[in-house]
Amino acid sequence: MRTAFIGLDYIIDIMHPSGKIARCATQATERKIISKANRALAIAHEKKWITILVKVGFHEQYIDQPKNSPIFGKAHELGALNLNAEGTAFHPDLNTNDCLCIIKPRISGFYGTNLDAVLRANQIERVLLAGVSTSLAVQSTARDAHDRDYQVCIVEDLCAAGDLNEHQISIDLLSKIAKIISADDLKNL
Repeated sequence: MRTAFIGLDYIIDIMHPSGKIARCATQATERKIISKANRALAIAHEKKWITILVKVGFHEQYIDQPKNSPIFGKAHELGALNLNAEGTAFHPDLNTNDCLCIIKPRISGFYGTNLDAVLRANQIERVLLAGVSTSLAVQSTARDAHDRDYQVCIVEDLCAAGDLNEHQISIDLLSKIAKIISADDLKNL
């Protein structure tokens, strides 16, 4: 089955301890998300799957930022998610080699991006989703992928949220539209 591995928002501002809005940083560190993501990316490359890293960000003047958004509305005040600043760089320990990078202007990896076009051009049938936060980017992208008729798998141990309870509630909800797997399962797909 034609497969794509998609990592969501593994960026400094969201998941690194020095990030400006990094409410997932503690859980991401505790769950060793980056080292597991690197192993998953290596497996994906071995299997010749498409590897895509998606990150959220806005123009340096924040002209594309939704100021009324509860989640993005204060980004400009915090200097967060600026595409010309360090905060939107991928986590420094993440191996981004040979990954396509897609920039999204909202929560879902599909909204306002060419993600669906890339997947269709490569005749992808199954998407393996991982990222931060489980309750936002992963859920939103999984729902969009499901509604676009992709087989969706969530790589649970490559995801993190603000806390473990929030993460687990999200995984429970996602299990209704996606197969929940672990990084160890990737070798057998």
